Amino acid sequence: MNIDADNYFHLQSGGIPQNGKKGGQNVKRVLLIEDEINMARFIELELSYESFAITVAHDGHKGLKLALQEEWDVILLDVMLPGLDGIAVCQKIRSVKKTPIIMLTARDSITDRVFGLDSGADDYIPKPFAIEELLARIRVVFRRQEEQENVPRTMLAHRGLVVQIEGRIVTKNNQPVELTKREYDLLVTFMKNINRVLPRDVLLDTVWGFEAAVETNVVDVYVRYLRNKIDFPNEDSYISTVRGIGYVMRK
Repeated sequence: MNIDADNYFHLQSGGIPQNGKKGGQNVKRVLLIEDEINMARFIELELSYESFAITVAHDGHKGLKLALQEEWDVILLDVMLPGLDGIAVCQKIRSVKKTPIIMLTARDSITDRVFGLDSGADDYIPKPFAIEELLARIRVVFRRQEEQENVPRTMLAHRGLVVQIEGRIVTKNNQPVELTKREYDLLVTFMKNINRVLPRDVLLDTVWGFEAAVETNVVDVYVRYLRNKIDFPNEDSYISTVRGIGYVMRK
């Protein structure tokens, strides 16, 4: 049953100030996964007024597909969705992406909130809520993102592998690993994108740049070189092949 948006949102008179920039500058992309048509339309209109570029999905399966196929600045996710519930959608997104997720739900118990946050959500807003609060929560998520991006990453660590960025030093289980420049750049690219499938052409552009003489099969060669140096016998490889696409470094 569709519920009128006025039952969920309590707007103050006088309207909402427009904070976003016009002309396509710094436009934030928002994915809204919400099955209530009236509510979804209301949020879509309000966020569009605030200069967000918003896309709406009305069920869990479609929402998950959009979340994984495209890049978003924030995902607004209802919990009670048809097809695939919001908790499952959140867990599947979080297993491969770090996109901020704010859950919107009528479930307001402490247990529900804890469960939602533990599933990977960055924030949790119970219904009904004011649109001003939603906008404030979104701004908090963006500020947190910007703060994290501005902190220089001096070290990367994953399953015993440690990369010290400043000195370009690589160790495994405290033992030095000697890598060439390309092998090092390839390793850093994988370690900065844990659980993200990286196509061969993306790796080529990132590590080699736009060198016309280099073919994508050179990626396969250097991945093999890298595996020979960081993988030990009788242990799972750090880097998995995704047939027909490229490679991924799993958690």
